[in-house]
Amino acid sequence: MQRAAEARVRVDGRVIGEIGPGLCCLVGATHDDDPQAARKLAVKIWNLRIFADENGQMNRSVADTSGEVLVVSQFTLYGDTRKGRRPSFVAAAAPEVAAELIDELVAELRRLGATVATGSFGAEMAVELTNDGPVTLMLEV
Repeated sequence: MQRAAEARVRVDGRVIGEIGPGLCCLVGATHDDDPQAARKLAVKIWNLRIFADENGQMNRSVADTSGEVLVVSQFTLYGDTRKGRRPSFVAAAAPEVAAELIDELVAELRRLGATVATGSFGAEMAVELTNDGPVTLMLEV
C-alpha cells in the first residue's frame, strides 16, 4: 500500500481506474485468506493513520482526509523467490478465490464510505503512481 498523490491503472492503454490523493493498494490473496480477512483488511486500510495532521504528524486516515483508494489485484505479491531463478506462485490463492476476496475488500471499503477505483482482475495492467512521502507499507491481517 502506498500513500499516493495520484494513481491510475491502464489496460490496453486505456485508464480504467484513477484516484487523486489517497491510497494505492496492491492486493494479493493467499490460501488462508477468507471474506472475513478481506473485510478486516478493508477496515485497516480505511482507518490506518498515515496522513499528516496540522502538525505534520501521521495521525489522519484516508477516512479522515476524504482520500480515495485504488485497489489493484496483484498475485505476484505471493511470489516465492527463495529457491531457483524463477518465482513460485503456489502461495497465491486460485484466481477464482482471489477475485472473490478482492471484490469483498472493495465492497467493504465502499460500505465504510471510501471512494474506490479498481484495476481489472487478471488483466495485464500498467499501474502509475505518484508516491506521496514516500510512504509504502505492507499490511497483513
